[in-house]
Parts: sequence; structure tokens; C-alpha cells
Amino acid sequence: MKTLEFHRDDAKDRVTVACADREVSVYSYCGYCRHCAGVRVGKRVIPTPQRQALFGVRQGGSLDENLLNAAVMFNTLVRDGSAIECEDDAGEGFRSMYRF
Repeated sequence: MKTLEFHRDDAKDRVTVACADREVSVYSYCGYCRHCAGVRVGKRVIPTPQRQALFGVRQGGSLDENLLNAAVMFNTLVRDGSAIECEDDAGEGFRSMYRF
């Protein structure tokens, strides 16, 4: 597992990380990537809410509302956090958690 530090651009309200061979938006990519293990907030790593919501759906939960709430929570974690914990040790880059 590796830690990807946030690069914040307050003028554009954008947060990026170095993923594989390019800079990607945390909001557009990391939150929906199967490699994203969580957000580092202080000394703690908080698991990705989208992954937890998707696991809850597989157990019979409500898909749309849970994923929307998870996305809002992820944005809050990114606002307060400093890095993404990434399980992509092979360096393959973004892989959607919604595709098999």
C-alpha cells in the first residue's frame, strides 16, 4: 500500500494526486477507484465510504441514496485529509470499482 499526498489548488478548488504516470483529480478518480483504500486524516486512515456503501448494497441496501451519501462523506474526508491510501502497488492506475 502506498500513500499519495494531496496537491491542493485553492484557486480552482481542486485536489489532485500523482496516480500511475499522471495527476488525477481525487474527487473524480480516487473516490471511484477499486485501489483506493481510504483517506488519511491526521494520523488515521478512514476507509473509503463508497467501498463501504457498495458492500452494503451487496447485502441488500439502497443503492442510489447510499452511494450519494458516500460521495458527500468522501468529499468531506478529502477536505479534512492530507493523502489517499492506495492499494495499487503494480502502478496500473485508475480501475473503476463498479466494473468487473
